[in-house]
Amino acid sequence: MNGPTSRMLAGVSVPDTPLVQQALEYARRECEAYLFNHVVRSWLFAARLGQIRNIDHDAEVVAVGTLLHDITLNERFDGPRRFEVEGADLARIFSRKGGVDERRAQLIWDSVALNSTPSIGLYKEAEVALCTAGICLDVVGLKYETIPAAEIAKVVGEFPRLEMKRRMTRCFCHIAQMHPETTYDNFARDFGERFVPGYRAPSSVDIVLNAPFGE
Repeated sequence: MNGPTSRMLAGVSVPDTPLVQQALEYARRECEAYLFNHVVRSWLFAARLGQIRNIDHDAEVVAVGTLLHDITLNERFDGPRRFEVEGADLARIFSRKGGVDERRAQLIWDSVALNSTPSIGLYKEAEVALCTAGICLDVVGLKYETIPAAEIAKVVGEFPRLEMKRRMTRCFCHIAQMHPETTYDNFARDFGERFVPGYRAPSSVDIVLNAPFGE
């Protein structure tokens, strides 16, 4: 990727285009410092996973998808849909305004919307899968051993975690408390059940058995 449209960031070669710079600025504006560092680390990890595995992919799409995947993860979140879908729509609008065609914009939408659903995202197109993998590596350590420890240390050193576990948990709990209906079918439900008093998600079993159809 080295060339006139690339640069080194925390030891990783990444695309350096107007769209990527705009996505960085957008993420910095919308995210708290810990969350901005998270999305940048996710981008760098996604880029390295693609390079290490020699995966053919659109590096600019991966950049935008990872950088914008959490722009709605904050205590200002006001629904009405789950935060990933709200964020995906904003990322699509941003991309289209930046001149991205509909196919690439859809890949960015999928990358954001599926960022916390690895059971689907990891099996999508290369760009979506890499975004998902980079995000999961930073959040839960998925495939942590794939990237050399010294490289991970350099990325974390330049973009420190800043108590991400605690602060991200607080955001998930806020969503579960204020908009529980957006959490029932996704991982945010676990935070509601563990930490939010009075949170109770409906059972999928009851929903199926109470469907308005006779046998």
